[in-house]
Amino acid sequence: MSFSDESYNLRIELDQKGCELTADQIERMEESLDTLRKLVERFPVSNLYITVIHHERSADYHVKTSLALTGKTLFTGDRDDDALPAFDRCVRKLVQKVRAYRAKMEQDEELAKQAAGTHQMVAPTSEFDLEQIEQAVQEMDYPRFRQSLLAFETPLRERIGRWLQRYPELESRLGGDLEIADVVEEVFLNAFEQFPNRSSAVPPGDWLESLIDPSVQAILQSPDEEFAAISFARSMRDLDET
Repeated sequence: MSFSDESYNLRIELDQKGCELTADQIERMEESLDTLRKLVERFPVSNLYITVIHHERSADYHVKTSLALTGKTLFTGDRDDDALPAFDRCVRKLVQKVRAYRAKMEQDEELAKQAAGTHQMVAPTSEFDLEQIEQAVQEMDYPRFRQSLLAFETPLRERIGRWLQRYPELESRLGGDLEIADVVEEVFLNAFEQFPNRSSAVPPGDWLESLIDPSVQAILQSPDEEFAAISFARSMRDLDET
């Protein structure tokens, strides 16, 4: 048995052993693949093989998945009294593995660009005063800290736009309840909190870039809390400008 969604370039094959899933169960399985579909849509090859095995003796289900991508095949497996929870966990593990694989591919690409001298770093677009930044942190003055880092805002915004391609569940929300500016603000907030621990050997642009993924993860894991902090930070800046 097979089903597929051509719009996301994901070919899916389902093999059932010792059981026969209902049409409703298969529909729910398809729905749980939305994030994975978006993650693999840019791969020339993306074939997902699903095996659902029902063991009569233990009365449980063993679900195995293998995702064949360009250059690599990823595997997951899980067991449960119900096939759907086991499948959902397999898919969540696949999502994490695909993200890690894409990150590794992008890292290799970045290294190649660095070797070729074409790497696009978070480099300041104008002069900045590091002492002024340090003083703003010491005085707990976020609006001043943020203003002192304006030279990094445009390249940081561009880097975040590319970074969000790793997270289709967030990328699909851009222009709706999420803006790249929100992630930019989150990065600067994390930079403000963590600045005392920054290594002076790391250029500020590289350090800001290293905060992108933790900031994205924070928004994914605690969106209400992070958006509240972002809104508060903006209100502080607005008050400082009036």
